[in-house]
Amino acid sequence: MAKDKKTIRNLIIFTVLTLACGIIGKSINTPAMPVDQQAGTLVWLAAPFLVSILLRAFAGDGWKDLGLRPAIKDNGKWYLLSIFIYPLVAIIVIIIAAISGAIPRSVFSQDTISLLFEAFLLLFMGTIIKNILEEFAFRGYLAPKVYSLKLNAWLSHAIVGLIWGAWHIPFLGYVFSYLNESSATLIPRLLLGTIAASLVYGEIRIRTNSVWPAFLMHTFGGAFIGAFLLNLDILKISAKNMVFFSTGVEGILTICLFTLVGYGLIKSRLSIKEEH
Repeated sequence: MAKDKKTIRNLIIFTVLTLACGIIGKSINTPAMPVDQQAGTLVWLAAPFLVSILLRAFAGDGWKDLGLRPAIKDNGKWYLLSIFIYPLVAIIVIIIAAISGAIPRSVFSQDTISLLFEAFLLLFMGTIIKNILEEFAFRGYLAPKVYSLKLNAWLSHAIVGLIWGAWHIPFLGYVFSYLNESSATLIPRLLLGTIAASLVYGEIRIRTNSVWPAFLMHTFGGAFIGAFLLNLDILKISAKNMVFFSTGVEGILTICLFTLVGYGLIKSRLSIKEEH
């Protein structure tokens, strides 16, 4: 019980400081410079990681559940799922969008695929450090601490997803620069999307006891999805259709697909647990 109280206390500290630093970072930035070149953005990106390190070092959390060991040998299938889940979901969304006429089928042309691949490589290399900071905070610290409370699986993943999603809100215009949509409609879908994604991130984290699959999932997925979202002129998709067919975390079809995958992973894990 004492351990749970300490964990809950530190989770509250992590959440409050992480969200507060996002607001502070936003207030530091000025419209005169690009968002990604300002100190406030660095504060926002680094704060969750730094807070988690301080809590582990000085607030009694320790380092045991960080998940630093890759454990690839025993978890090959989970690493493969981590690498390919986002691209597979995105491809399904794009195919359905093309079949429905929401985007032109020319998106599958050789020239377009070549352009998207170049964008993927640039984004992959450019987001490695950012994703290490983000995943070591949210899947390296937040997730295992929440799971240690032994709550319902759905509730545990939802808590992680809500905090992770809320952290993005101060920089909504930067993260979702490809959208022209009000916060009132975007934020609910963002939170639903981060909860749905956290079902998959979290189940893989539980199975592997390692933070590295989450880093790979975020890096491969972010680069693959970003290649589409930063080239929307190729997709020629309307704002109305983006709500449903966006390959980003806020897309309705993407949310549904991740929820289905997460549901399957939770059910399979719990059924195996019951058998033993």
